Amino acid sequence: MATLDVGGYVLAGGKSTRMGRDKALLELGGRPLVAHAVTKLRRICAEVNILSSREELTEYAPIVRDLHEGCGPMGGLEAAFAHSQHEWNLFMPVDAPFLPSAFLERWVRGVVGSKERGTRVALFTVGGVAQPLFCLLHRQVGPSVLGAMHGGQYKVFPVLQGAALDLAARQGVAPDKAFLNTIWEESVEELGSVGANGIEPWRAISEAQRAAVHRWFSNLNTPEEFADAGLHLDALDT
Repeated sequence: MATLDVGGYVLAGGKSTRMGRDKALLELGGRPLVAHAVTKLRRICAEVNILSSREELTEYAPIVRDLHEGCGPMGGLEAAFAHSQHEWNLFMPVDAPFLPSAFLERWVRGVVGSKERGTRVALFTVGGVAQPLFCLLHRQVGPSVLGAMHGGQYKVFPVLQGAALDLAARQGVAPDKAFLNTIWEESVEELGSVGANGIEPWRAISEAQRAAVHRWFSNLNTPEEFADAGLHLDALDT
């Protein structure tokens, strides 16, 4: 199955204050977190880049630098929209290694291939908390991100929500269609067994991944969380 005409971007520009050192190059299962993220996106996206100013990350994928430094993740989104030539762009934080590639691919294909056109922002809410840094954005969201940056609005969720609702109104699309906020309840879809029917192992959910479903959207922010992640390497698919 071919990759999708989607741009993939790893958000790796954070200061990692709670971790105490840059997270992107921390090794989990013998590979740095940035390599896990890039591998997942390359399975799905036609082009993958890393949103960061760290030159050493070019070993894993080309980097795209912020146009305005010190603006947090919004600066990364702005840089991505200025860089991308794709209709859709998938953003993934560098510190979420347990989200299965199979789940990610199924979700992205479902959004971009929907017969009911109109979605412009797609993301998840997990445990009542929105996850705006893991999102799929249509290129029409770009001007709103640029406008927000110029206006000093750096909180990602309200900017994305506002952009989608504005586009919904202008295009006559239902608000909940334009802003596709999926409530995640840890209900694992039946995607088949590893190796079934000759498919590549990553295209199915393993039993270890099912057991770690509560970790899929978890970010590794502290040394304690990173140490705990090392006890669940069998749930990685990279």
